[in-house]
Amino acid sequence: MDHIDSKILTLLHDNARISISEMSRTIAMSQPAVTERVRKLEEQGIITGYRVQLSPHKLGKHTTAFVLFKTNKCPDLTAFCESSPDIVELYRISGEYNFLMKIVTETTESLASLLDECNAFGFSSILVVLSTAFEDKNIAEVGPTYP
Repeated sequence: MDHIDSKILTLLHDNARISISEMSRTIAMSQPAVTERVRKLEEQGIITGYRVQLSPHKLGKHTTAFVLFKTNKCPDLTAFCESSPDIVELYRISGEYNFLMKIVTETTESLASLLDECNAFGFSSILVVLSTAFEDKNIAEVGPTYP
């Protein structure tokens, strides 16, 4: 992957609906060359899909929390999380806790209700998000190097 591929990934990350012609103008390459590069990035599995980014607040979801979870019932917790529309991410982690989940829900009351349901699977520690500095940062963008 070179700097041109990085530029393509940045453009797609910022706007997955950008046209090939607009990308080719932005990076000063022909449309067929950009099309071929995008195709190769897809074939290599670097681009795994294109998606819409939703606004939780516009959908009435005003409370976000991260929950550290400790359980011996891993398959049961995973199945519960998959079935819950408010649990939007689940990570298996190392350390004292073995899962980290991201919950996006309407209110703190609905968060509390969901956490009550989770208690059947183990112990949790809740971190409610007060504000978001940034999220969904472009991981393909080349940044500064630190000593």
